[in-house]
Amino acid sequence: MSNPPLTVSELFYSIQGESTRTGLPCAFVRLSGCNLRCRYCDSRYTWEEHGRKTDLAEILKWAEAYPEVPVELTGGEPLLQEGTYPLMRELAARGRTVLLETNGSLGIGRVPDAVTVILDLKCPDSGMENMIDWANIGRLAQRRKRGCRDEIKFVLSSERDYVWAREVTAEYGLAELATLLLSPADKLMAPSRLAELMLADRSPARLQLQLHRIIWPALERGV
Repeated sequence: MSNPPLTVSELFYSIQGESTRTGLPCAFVRLSGCNLRCRYCDSRYTWEEHGRKTDLAEILKWAEAYPEVPVELTGGEPLLQEGTYPLMRELAARGRTVLLETNGSLGIGRVPDAVTVILDLKCPDSGMENMIDWANIGRLAQRRKRGCRDEIKFVLSSERDYVWAREVTAEYGLAELATLLLSPADKLMAPSRLAELMLADRSPARLQLQLHRIIWPALERGV
């Protein structure tokens, strides 16, 4: 049985702007479609526009042009597409470092252990808190036991979001399961204020800024 094609928004080579690999070159597979509508979304085009149906082989061939860098699957929401799973498996089988950025609303149980999961936990001011699949916390714990090194991201729009993220981190012991990333939403929370809060709390998380937005502030795509 052939692998299903993927609906792709864009394929691009850029500097990784987020995650623990910030600053490194990376090959991005941005997939179309999203089941969430976060208030601060900066990639609305992934669900407002029709993507291009693309065969697995074409994506793999494109990635071969950048053999020395990680490949990140992002969106939109990559796990909405069944073709994401064979793509992850094939990239990993070819020895690639594979990152999956997912919005946390869908189960990660089928993600290969060779893939680094970057799991978003949607804070209250995103408007999507009720869409979190909390069972993913247990799945992250199981992946950790198998040696996976995943990441959890909170995008913060307010101090209320920060307090929520701090409480969730403590309640579920998230710092023991994954690297924690706190990212201030653009124009909604000042990075300096977030830094103050983190220092005061001796937070176990990393403060994360969107480096690609700092480097290319006028560009919305391809970065």
